[in-house]
Amino acid sequence: MKLEDFDYYLPDELIAQTPLQDRAASRLMVLNKQTGEIEHKIFSDIIHYLNPGDCLVLNDTKVMPARLFGMKEDTNAHVEVLLLKQIEGDKWETLVKPAKRIKPGTVISFGGGKLHAKCIDTLEYGGRIFEFQYDGIFYEILDELGEMPLPPYIKKRLDDADRYQTVYAREIGSAAAPTAGLHFTEKLLADIKNKGVHIAFITLHVGLGTFRPVNVESIEEHEMHAEFYHMTEETANLLNEVKKNGRRIISVGTTSTRTLETIAARHNGSFVAESGWTDIFIYPGFQFKAIDCLITNFHLPKSTLIMLVSALAGREHILHAYETAVKERYRFFSFGDAMFIH
Repeated sequence: MKLEDFDYYLPDELIAQTPLQDRAASRLMVLNKQTGEIEHKIFSDIIHYLNPGDCLVLNDTKVMPARLFGMKEDTNAHVEVLLLKQIEGDKWETLVKPAKRIKPGTVISFGGGKLHAKCIDTLEYGGRIFEFQYDGIFYEILDELGEMPLPPYIKKRLDDADRYQTVYAREIGSAAAPTAGLHFTEKLLADIKNKGVHIAFITLHVGLGTFRPVNVESIEEHEMHAEFYHMTEETANLLNEVKKNGRRIISVGTTSTRTLETIAARHNGSFVAESGWTDIFIYPGFQFKAIDCLITNFHLPKSTLIMLVSALAGREHILHAYETAVKERYRFFSFGDAMFIH
């Protein structure tokens, strides 16, 4: 399939720059993946589409203050470093601006010397591997020196950093939020649970794989960047029971979907407790083994994310839904409105 097959027109003013004060007040487009029928709701209405015995699967990853601003020790030139994933110990894979000036052996200082990073390797897509040196606890220093890594299409400063975290975030390690989950409040989750809907947690630390642009004309040639995931035995047992009982698995977000489908593909449609790295690329033609429904946001044109939702609901249904969302002035991307595909 061609990259152009996943393009659509989006006016800049529909890209949400700030989150709504009430998380659950976002709009919700409900899309029937079989018929293409569309309904317009408010996100809190999602509870009416969930049935007792269904299972809602949430990604409990927590966003790091992963953007660091420092200076090259030899020239005092300013450098921006975005932490992507921890490789081992104090070695991290990163993105750097400007990358051309950062070669193996380059040392960058942050916070007046509270944190140092030495470049030990370069990567093909402009990334760098750094080894960090510091006194104390790394994540405490990161909390002090780092900033929340908002996507580049968000130009406004975020007043409350917690609005770029889900209310259930607990496993630190992401370079970006699993944004479909931003719509849930603790009250809404409690109401859903009280209705008899199961709630399960998985972890996928969002890195470059989710956002890396597709730069090939034929999408089958695109290679995903690996991201770390984890599923507990408790979650695996619950999901297997839900499947056995003929109930639905409803994935919250593309990151949850990629984790669930990775594990199900490796174990003949079943779920097991495991950790690992996934570079699964889901696009039309993919045979889903894990999920039945998906709660998601509206995604960038030509992105792997719009390809994933097209695999679930059909490219024509998705492009029509996006065209409708533009006409109806929905808010797009990370701080925007939501879609429920069922």
